[in-house]
Amino acid sequence: MPAIISDQFRILNAENFTKSIVGIGQTLNRYYTFIGQPNSTDQRAGGSLSWGTGPSPVDGFKEENDIKDTIIAMKQISSSDIRRVVRKIIWTAGTTYEMYRHDYNIYKKTPITSQSSLYESNYYVINDDLRVYICLQNGSDAENLNGRPSYDKPEFIDLEPRSAGTSGDGYIWKYLYTIKPSEIIKFDSIEYIPVPEDWGISGESISTKANAVDGRINSIVIKQRGISYNPTSSTFTNIPILGDGNDGKVTITTDSFGKVSEVYITDGGSGYTYGTVKFEPGAPGIPTSLSNVGAGLSSLASFDVIIPPKGGHGYDIYRELGAYRVLIYSRYETLESNPDIISGNDFARVGIIKNPTITGSQVDLLNTSIVSGLKALKFTGSATTATTYAVDSTITQTVGVGSTAIGFVASWDNITGVLKYYQPVGLATTSVGYRLINFTSSPATGGNLTIYGSSMNGTTPLSIDSGFSGVSTTINGRTYQLGLPFNSGIASAEYNKKSGEIIYIDNRSPIPRSSSQKEDIKIILEF
Repeated sequence: MPAIISDQFRILNAENFTKSIVGIGQTLNRYYTFIGQPNSTDQRAGGSLSWGTGPSPVDGFKEENDIKDTIIAMKQISSSDIRRVVRKIIWTAGTTYEMYRHDYNIYKKTPITSQSSLYESNYYVINDDLRVYICLQNGSDAENLNGRPSYDKPEFIDLEPRSAGTSGDGYIWKYLYTIKPSEIIKFDSIEYIPVPEDWGISGESISTKANAVDGRINSIVIKQRGISYNPTSSTFTNIPILGDGNDGKVTITTDSFGKVSEVYITDGGSGYTYGTVKFEPGAPGIPTSLSNVGAGLSSLASFDVIIPPKGGHGYDIYRELGAYRVLIYSRYETLESNPDIISGNDFARVGIIKNPTITGSQVDLLNTSIVSGLKALKFTGSATTATTYAVDSTITQTVGVGSTAIGFVASWDNITGVLKYYQPVGLATTSVGYRLINFTSSPATGGNLTIYGSSMNGTTPLSIDSGFSGVSTTINGRTYQLGLPFNSGIASAEYNKKSGEIIYIDNRSPIPRSSSQKEDIKIILEF
């Protein structure tokens, strides 16, 4: 049995996802963006020698665990970090835009872009003042069934639809909303523009929604002008819009050849889900003075009555513009107050994880704005300032007889003596007995606190400071925040790395990070 998932279902899913993110500490589901994969060309770290611009992500339980192993940092997504978005269509003079129509489908595609869905056609625009308009008429008529070029840029903010200038291009625009400058930084992109949240509840959208009338007709297109109407060069008023609505009326004029020259909507009425205009002798509301001496139906004019979306134009912006995409924004920068986002390395993956839990729990959801996905060691001794552990190199510790811990260096701070690392499953090789063992400040018999590096510059290997606990350290009178809470020189990742569901993966070219750098990450989810 044939079936489809409708666009309205996609819009509903985008709405539900957006509304599930209502702010830090106020939702049963918590979502985080993350950056990861700092060693993209090492297979042991989940990378590939041919990583390049990023291989196509693989979706599976194994891959989910591998991704979690290499997460560097995460940022919680709050209500201020997400917006529904629609395609960006910039008004340009001389371009023919499509008009809103209710009847585009797979059998009646859009005339310019040949789309089977209204939402993928170019029927709305944004101007350079960040104002968004929907096109209710694009100059379509019997001679220009596809419309005409637009020459008058819409700039008005009136509630009622109208033309934008005096060129006579035939366009009728309706103003919808203006994008706030504060929204541009986060939610504007090359391909998409944000749609306001809480439509009809706050700001200018209150009056726009209140002005909408369900089933009011705003556009009628002349398909055929007819011929042989009498009287010629005449105007006929109060011609009814027939259908299931009420009170719709138009004015029709005929030219000197007995053809329909214009149709004007004098009252759009209300309640229409279908409609038609009959301009022929004997039709409802037609004056008895009208006659048509042509041959049959071919001599009669015909019209397309365009039905607005449910509620009327401006009532539901998400349904009207097809907001089944969302944009999620996160800014990653290294902060002295919380250095969870490391510098001096790169990342080659971004993603979204749902409902990670706190360290040591499978049920208590994480609820921290910035989270480190790395573990860390605090070293002791004055030699730390003269020692270097190269990023992406390995470190090892003998934790007992026949037991070796191993990890990749993610970052090294020779001032604070803090080394952050991660332990992907690819390191569980024969050299460590195919096991991944935690680094420890309490080694068993035969073990020690010394950390050896495969690429280390220094006089002697450094040792874990088993006497240090805390989240900051003071050196020469200056306090340094470490980001992670240390206990006996050891810090765990700030979330349970076996928890959460990876719902979005984006592999990309490695992006180097410096301490002064900021990355604005924008993720588009299409439902």
